[in-house]
Amino acid sequence: MTSQLLIYESAVPVSNARHGGWSVEVGADYGFSRKVNSVPLMAVEFPHAAAEYAIVFSGTADAFIPTAILGMRDENLYLGGQGAWQAKYIPAFVRRYPFVFSSSQDGKTFTLCIDESFPGFNQQGRGQRLFGDDKKPSAYVANVLKFLEQYQIEFRRTQAFCQKVKELNLLEPMRAQANLKSGERLSLTGFMAVSRDKLKALPGDKLAELAKTDELELLYLHLQSMRNFAAMVERLGGKQAAAEPAAPPIAPEPKGEPPAEAKPTARSKK
Repeated sequence: MTSQLLIYESAVPVSNARHGGWSVEVGADYGFSRKVNSVPLMAVEFPHAAAEYAIVFSGTADAFIPTAILGMRDENLYLGGQGAWQAKYIPAFVRRYPFVFSSSQDGKTFTLCIDESFPGFNQQGRGQRLFGDDKKPSAYVANVLKFLEQYQIEFRRTQAFCQKVKELNLLEPMRAQANLKSGERLSLTGFMAVSRDKLKALPGDKLAELAKTDELELLYLHLQSMRNFAAMVERLGGKQAAAEPAAPPIAPEPKGEPPAEAKPTARSKK
């Protein structure tokens, strides 16, 4: 994952002058995320996402964010035919597309933008209009704004949660591996996870504080979600994937200096 835009190709501010005659048709085709192997996840999403996705942390040692892993290569394994999403829960990062907020340099002002490369963006009146005949934003745009405003609130809450994880020094670099019957070996590196040993070693008062704020539950949901790596590997093609015989599918990185920036990176070997 190289940026928070990921699936956005041409995001521009929404305005009546530019988009007065445009509409947005949003359906069940999530093909725009086909080449993405991870997306940011908000802390509030953990209870829903942990049942189906492996949740990890990506970024730098000083600034990181929860991330849902979608694939072992640069591909989204949760997409089926015609771009259908094959999971009960769809991350909010994906659901907000083609809209996104851009922020001012001081982070105090936000501007609604739309990715004009989105296939459902059209001038034929399909779907929901962005502006009414009175040139004012439509009710549809008003709902989009509410969704993105709530997303931004949850983003700040997630940042606070990550700051707590950082202060407690709970993360360690991790990697995931899988062997395919073709002989290909897949490796996903460049992400972090909570160390169970470090978590268990926390003083009682710190654990009590985490429990009081429900952050301890988030940490255990994250750890439990790691089991989903095995199910995700099965999505590579069912019989193509083989269990790793000599090592667990996810394990700590070899000792050494952690990467300057952690981001899910796929590697393939024959």
